[in-house]
Amino acid sequence: MRYPQGGGLTDAERTARERVRLQAVACFEAGEKNREIAAALRVSERSVERWRRQWREDGEAGVASKGSPGRPRLSDTQIARLERELERGPLAHGWTDQRWTLARVKTMIGRLFHVSYTVEGTWRLLRRHGWSWQQPARRAIERDDDAVELWRREVWPRVRAPRR
Repeated sequence: MRYPQGGGLTDAERTARERVRLQAVACFEAGEKNREIAAALRVSERSVERWRRQWREDGEAGVASKGSPGRPRLSDTQIARLERELERGPLAHGWTDQRWTLARVKTMIGRLFHVSYTVEGTWRLLRRHGWSWQQPARRAIERDDDAVELWRREVWPRVRAPRR
Protein backbone atom coordinates (compact mmCIF):
# COMPACT_ATOMS: atom_id res chain seq x y z
CA MET A 1 0.00 0.00 0.00
CA ARG A 2 1.34 3.41 -0.86
CA TYR A 3 0.80 6.72 0.86
CA PRO A 4 1.09 9.48 -1.75
CA GLN A 5 0.94 12.36 0.71
CA GLY A 6 3.99 11.06 2.52
CA GLY A 7 1.97 9.89 5.49
CA GLY A 8 1.47 6.44 6.81
CA LEU A 9 -0.82 4.72 9.18
CA THR A 10 -1.93 6.49 12.31
CA ASP A 11 -1.74 4.63 15.60
CA ALA A 12 -5.49 3.95 15.43
CA GLU A 13 -5.23 2.55 11.88
CA ARG A 14 -2.25 0.41 12.87
CA THR A 15 -4.23 -0.95 15.84
CA ALA A 16 -7.22 -1.73 13.61
CA ARG A 17 -5.02 -3.67 11.18
CA GLU A 18 -3.42 -5.57 14.02
CA ARG A 19 -6.92 -6.49 15.27
CA VAL A 20 -7.70 -7.98 11.82
CA ARG A 21 -4.50 -10.04 11.92
CA LEU A 22 -5.38 -11.32 15.39
CA GLN A 23 -8.84 -12.33 14.11
CA ALA A 24 -7.03 -14.27 11.40
CA VAL A 25 -4.94 -16.01 14.08
CA ALA A 26 -8.13 -17.15 15.81
CA CYS A 27 -9.27 -18.58 12.47
CA PHE A 28 -5.90 -20.32 11.99
CA GLU A 29 -6.28 -21.97 15.37
CA ALA A 30 -9.83 -23.06 14.42
CA GLY A 31 -8.42 -24.76 11.31
CA GLU A 32 -10.12 -22.58 8.70
CA LYS A 33 -8.72 -22.34 5.17
CA ASN A 34 -6.99 -19.23 3.82
CA ARG A 35 -9.72 -18.57 1.24
CA GLU A 36 -12.44 -18.59 3.92
CA ILE A 37 -10.45 -16.33 6.21
CA ALA A 38 -9.71 -13.87 3.40
CA ALA A 39 -13.39 -13.68 2.45
CA ALA A 40 -14.53 -13.24 6.05
CA LEU A 41 -11.98 -10.52 6.84
CA ARG A 42 -12.19 -8.92 3.37
CA VAL A 43 -8.45 -9.11 2.71
CA SER A 44 -6.39 -10.81 0.02
CA GLU A 45 -5.48 -14.48 0.24
CA ARG A 46 -1.83 -13.51 -0.09
CA SER A 47 -2.07 -11.45 3.08
CA VAL A 48 -3.64 -14.37 4.91
CA GLU A 49 -0.88 -16.68 3.63
CA ARG A 50 1.78 -14.25 4.82
CA TRP A 51 0.11 -13.89 8.24
CA ARG A 52 -0.19 -17.66 8.59
CA ARG A 53 3.53 -18.09 7.82
CA GLN A 54 4.45 -15.37 10.35
CA TRP A 55 2.13 -16.94 12.92
CA ARG A 56 3.70 -20.42 12.40
CA GLU A 57 7.21 -19.01 12.79
CA ASP A 58 6.72 -16.58 15.68
CA GLY A 59 3.24 -17.13 17.12
CA GLU A 60 1.06 -14.11 17.85
CA ALA A 61 4.14 -11.93 18.15
CA GLY A 62 4.74 -12.56 14.43
CA VAL A 63 1.50 -10.82 13.46
CA ALA A 64 1.66 -8.09 16.13
CA SER A 65 2.23 -4.51 15.03
CA LYS A 66 5.87 -3.54 14.88
CA GLY A 67 5.05 0.15 15.47
CA SER A 68 5.66 3.11 13.26
CA PRO A 69 8.23 2.51 10.52
CA GLY A 70 9.11 6.21 10.44
CA ARG A 71 12.27 7.93 11.44
CA PRO A 72 13.13 8.04 15.13
CA ARG A 73 11.46 10.98 16.77
CA LEU A 74 12.94 13.27 19.36
CA SER A 75 11.46 13.17 22.84
CA ASP A 76 9.88 16.26 24.41
CA THR A 77 13.05 16.80 26.45
CA GLN A 78 15.17 16.63 23.30
CA ILE A 79 12.85 19.04 21.47
CA ALA A 80 13.16 21.53 24.37
CA ARG A 81 16.95 21.23 24.19
CA LEU A 82 16.90 21.64 20.41
CA GLU A 83 14.89 24.85 20.77
CA ARG A 84 17.35 26.21 23.35
CA GLU A 85 20.25 25.39 21.04
CA LEU A 86 18.53 27.03 18.05
CA GLU A 87 17.98 30.17 20.12
CA ARG A 88 21.70 30.29 20.93
CA GLY A 89 22.32 30.77 17.23
CA PRO A 90 24.58 29.24 14.59
CA LEU A 91 27.70 31.04 15.83
CA ALA A 92 27.53 29.10 19.09
CA HIS A 93 27.64 25.88 17.06
CA GLY A 94 30.62 26.75 14.90
CA TRP A 95 29.12 28.35 11.79
CA THR A 96 30.52 31.65 10.61
CA ASP A 97 27.28 33.56 10.12
CA GLN A 98 23.90 33.97 11.79
CA ARG A 99 21.81 31.93 9.33
CA TRP A 100 20.11 28.72 10.30
CA THR A 101 19.62 26.50 7.26
CA LEU A 102 17.84 23.18 7.28
CA ALA A 103 21.12 21.43 6.51
CA ARG A 104 22.72 23.08 9.54
CA VAL A 105 19.81 22.18 11.82
CA LYS A 106 19.96 18.60 10.50
CA THR A 107 23.69 18.47 11.27
CA MET A 108 23.16 19.90 14.74
CA ILE A 109 20.42 17.33 15.52
CA GLY A 110 22.82 14.58 14.47
CA ARG A 111 25.60 15.96 16.65
CA LEU A 112 23.43 16.53 19.71
CA PHE A 113 21.14 13.51 19.67
CA HIS A 114 22.80 10.99 17.29
CA VAL A 115 19.58 10.83 15.26
CA SER A 116 19.58 11.15 11.49
CA TYR A 117 16.91 13.21 9.73
CA THR A 118 16.64 14.16 6.08
CA VAL A 119 16.50 17.85 5.21
CA GLU A 120 12.78 17.47 4.48
CA GLY A 121 12.26 15.59 7.74
CA THR A 122 14.07 18.38 9.58
CA TRP A 123 11.70 20.93 8.03
CA ARG A 124 8.68 18.86 9.07
CA LEU A 125 10.03 18.51 12.61
CA LEU A 126 10.61 22.25 12.94
CA ARG A 127 7.26 23.18 11.42
CA ARG A 128 5.46 20.70 13.69
CA HIS A 129 6.96 22.49 16.70
CA GLY A 130 6.08 26.01 15.62
CA TRP A 131 9.23 27.09 13.80
CA SER A 132 8.92 28.77 10.41
CA TRP A 133 11.18 30.12 7.71
CA GLN A 134 12.30 33.67 8.22
CA GLN A 135 13.37 36.54 6.06
CA PRO A 136 15.06 39.81 7.02
CA ALA A 137 12.70 42.35 8.59
CA ARG A 138 14.47 45.31 6.95
CA ARG A 139 16.17 46.02 3.68
CA ALA A 140 19.91 46.32 3.53
CA ILE A 141 21.30 49.76 4.40
CA GLU A 142 23.41 49.69 1.23
CA ARG A 143 20.36 49.33 -1.04
CA ASP A 144 19.89 52.20 -3.48
CA ASP A 145 16.21 52.28 -4.51
CA ASP A 146 16.88 54.84 -7.27
CA ALA A 147 19.50 52.61 -8.87
CA VAL A 148 17.15 49.60 -8.66
CA GLU A 149 14.35 51.53 -10.36
CA LEU A 150 16.71 52.77 -13.10
CA TRP A 151 17.89 49.19 -13.73
CA ARG A 152 14.28 47.97 -13.96
CA ARG A 153 13.34 50.67 -16.49
CA GLU A 154 16.44 50.68 -18.71
CA VAL A 155 18.53 47.54 -18.34
CA TRP A 156 15.93 44.84 -17.69
CA PRO A 157 13.98 45.37 -20.94
CA ARG A 158 17.23 44.93 -22.91
CA VAL A 159 18.40 41.74 -21.17
CA ARG A 160 15.02 40.08 -20.75
CA ALA A 161 14.59 37.05 -23.00
CA PRO A 162 12.05 37.61 -25.80
CA ARG A 163 8.79 35.71 -25.45
CA ARG A 164 8.05 33.02 -27.96
